[in-house]
Amino acid sequence: MANTETIFAPSAAPLDIAVLVLPRASILEVASVLDPMRNANRQMRREAFRWRVVTPDGAAAPLTCGIELPSAGPLASAAGAELLMVISGYDQAEVATRSLITGLSRMAPRFRAIGGVDAGPWVLARAGLLNGHRATVHWEDLEDFASAYPSIDVVADRYVISGNRLTAGGAVPAADMMLHLIGARCGVGVAGRVADSFLYEQHADATRPQRPGLLPGARDRRVSAALTLMGQALDDPLPLEQIARHLGLGTRRLEQIFRDGLGQGPGAAYLELRLQAARRMMSDTDHSIQEIALRTGFSDRSSFSRAYRRLFGHPPRHARTGRKNDRHSNV
Repeated sequence: MANTETIFAPSAAPLDIAVLVLPRASILEVASVLDPMRNANRQMRREAFRWRVVTPDGAAAPLTCGIELPSAGPLASAAGAELLMVISGYDQAEVATRSLITGLSRMAPRFRAIGGVDAGPWVLARAGLLNGHRATVHWEDLEDFASAYPSIDVVADRYVISGNRLTAGGAVPAADMMLHLIGARCGVGVAGRVADSFLYEQHADATRPQRPGLLPGARDRRVSAALTLMGQALDDPLPLEQIARHLGLGTRRLEQIFRDGLGQGPGAAYLELRLQAARRMMSDTDHSIQEIALRTGFSDRSSFSRAYRRLFGHPPRHARTGRKNDRHSNV
């Protein structure tokens, strides 16, 4: 049985980490986990962290950028590590095979802690390793993840530490989480120097939402706040009057600040948010077109299809013809 003491405690002993990288993960996610530890060792002038990369079958893992990541061996090679980090991105349901899930379940008690990045929480959940824990996942998957695993307390935080379970919503939140780990074990000064070396001005609190609502060009905080409200009500769109009232504005002023900040009115921006969400669901899920229409606030499939075609230039079903190449890169 693994040592149950937390890994988030000051220690002069090296922390031994196995990083399980699944095919079609993002190189930025891998770097966000590994490079902060590498830099911490440099700052400390000793081996505060040691790690090995493993893959499901021991072969090099093909990443989304086309690079193949060398592996120290299959999952069994993670034996002896204190922390197992699972990094997954595209097509986790395919690349995390039944034998891998079984192996994770069997090996889990050997580790002091287990974590998942981006789609990694899906893999952990399938292995039953997040039951009864708080956890997060990439923001595009939050609703489906919560629906699929009601025994998990799913939150929209950037990263979550729940007992000996760690989850991060993507590459940058993973870096935030690793900086937190470095600060807990080696001191906040070391974590600060690691962040400084990457010109990383401010790492975010764990509980900060993954999506603050600020889109490119939305420099006005009122626009950002309005977009956040819109993003929280895609299935049942809020009247613009209600959004304006919530912000202490009139509807004409809301229209003006949107046009000044985004070059489009709030109604058009709201519709685009809904349709962008629909496009992600079309490429990333097996939901029917009718269900996606309802989830993004359209009363029927035909009105959804017309709006979708106007924005993207093709009907919704075309998003599924190249879905393997169109899933989020999570950078």
